[in-house]
Amino acid sequence: MTKKMAFLRSHGLVSTGQQAGFSLVSAIFLLVIFTALGAIMLTVSGVQQTESTQDLQGSKAYQAAKAGIDWAAYRVLAPENANPTTAPFTAQYTCAALPPPSLAGALAGFTLNVNCVRSDFIEAGNTISVYQITSIATFGVSPNPSFVSRQLTATINTCRATPNGAPCS
Repeated sequence: MTKKMAFLRSHGLVSTGQQAGFSLVSAIFLLVIFTALGAIMLTVSGVQQTESTQDLQGSKAYQAAKAGIDWAAYRVLAPENANPTTAPFTAQYTCAALPPPSLAGALAGFTLNVNCVRSDFIEAGNTISVYQITSIATFGVSPNPSFVSRQLTATINTCRATPNGAPCS
């Protein structure tokens, strides 16, 4: 045995015959642990990315549904805002079945369904019209994981002295 080998063995820098396989087992064990940790981190990262995308799509669906509410509110209120105090008066909105506006830009790809129901009530001689507006924005098909849907509802009240007549005073 050389002086160099004797020095290395005496200071524990070279393994003896009994410890020869221990470092290989340790290396394999550490390799398995680090591989498992890497796989777990990759899975968590993928789930986080999917949830982030769903969150963004949910926000876009909300904005699309809100656009439907705003569009319907304009349809209801435009005749009221343009109604003069003297004849000829503008006709009230009748909740006619009109196709909702098409969405563009970041909201392209969303389907918008807007429904309007009008109910009239007589109160103190005035006609109170109550418009119940529901807007549903959807993206994708239901069993698909990318499916998103948001529904908003708004109520608008208008007042006329008579149906399609002068505004309430």
